[in-house]
Amino acid sequence: MDIELHSQRLILKSIDESKAMQVLDYVVRNKEFLERWEVVRNADYYTAQTQKELILSDKLDMEKGQLVKVWMYKIDEPDKIIGSIALSNIVKEAFLSCHLGYRLDQEENNQGYMTEGIKCMINYTFDVLKLHRIEANIMPRNEASLKVVQKLGFYHEGLAQKYLKINGTWEDHIHMVLRNHEME
Repeated sequence: MDIELHSQRLILKSIDESKAMQVLDYVVRNKEFLERWEVVRNADYYTAQTQKELILSDKLDMEKGQLVKVWMYKIDEPDKIIGSIALSNIVKEAFLSCHLGYRLDQEENNQGYMTEGIKCMINYTFDVLKLHRIEANIMPRNEASLKVVQKLGFYHEGLAQKYLKINGTWEDHIHMVLRNHEME
């Protein structure tokens, strides 16, 4: 399942293992910036081989319909990854829901790229995948991330205590939701 979406300034696309060096460049460039928001990574994570394996694993999950993952590129820099957006835990039938995850290059913060990219993914989720709910779980201290989803219409549905182990610590997460009102 290959995906390529476009917004005013971005190309959002699924990739194959041939882009492992681009992903490696992104994760190495943002290692310190992202570590406070992600699971603890071992040294192997920062190798081309591991990134290739992760891309192949993502492709398998996409083929099964459990994941949609796109990598973000600026239209004027089509060979440099600036972030990723993933719809994971996709459940069909009665639930019609998924979890949203995203990350952005430290150098590209506060320029509206993530809001623009997620807006594109919301349209894809509701119009193409025909899902009813997008759920995003965000640490209360991640104010920038909360602002992004709030701008896009997500609402606070609750607090999940000690929800995920981030950077070695169990962290609370605010459960934010966007519903596809056209399906109600």
